[in-house]
Amino acid sequence: GGTTGITVIALAGIVCDQSIRIAGDEFTADIMEALRRYHSLLIGERTAEQIKINVGAAMKDLDNPPDDLPVNGRDLVTGIPKQIMVSYQEIAEALDKSIFKIEEAILKALETTPPELAADIYRRGLYLTGGGALLRGLDKRLSAKIKLPVHVADDPLKSVVRGTGLALKNYQRFPFIMR
Repeated sequence: GGTTGITVIALAGIVCDQSIRIAGDEFTADIMEALRRYHSLLIGERTAEQIKINVGAAMKDLDNPPDDLPVNGRDLVTGIPKQIMVSYQEIAEALDKSIFKIEEAILKALETTPPELAADIYRRGLYLTGGGALLRGLDKRLSAKIKLPVHVADDPLKSVVRGTGLALKNYQRFPFIMR
């Protein structure tokens, strides 16, 4: 994806909604740049996407870390193919600045949320949906930063579509969707 949406939904409506241009596509670009810079290795988007899926992480200290991943690309010095091993810690470092921007956007959204909703948000926490929610350790990193519970939705890749479908099916209960 190309954007991260941060939405507070309550009181039968959208209370706060903002979007930033940091998401899966930016993570993929971050990985490509890190391997180019630190290993002089040129890889394509598809390879970077596989790295993100297999060893992508939001923090350098995971409880259940993935094994290092062999990655093939073209050596920028010699021009010939080579293979390196990539660890989740390297990828966490590569994604750090982009994830920091997401953290800042969440904090900004929480600051603009009406105080009447603070107790509910404190009690229930935040829910991550979409492909970015699958990034290892993202929920824990965000929870540590914002000091609130952060949960990954069940089936995060389909949860947004399912929720939209339910809301449209029951649009009379959710009139704010049609605005």
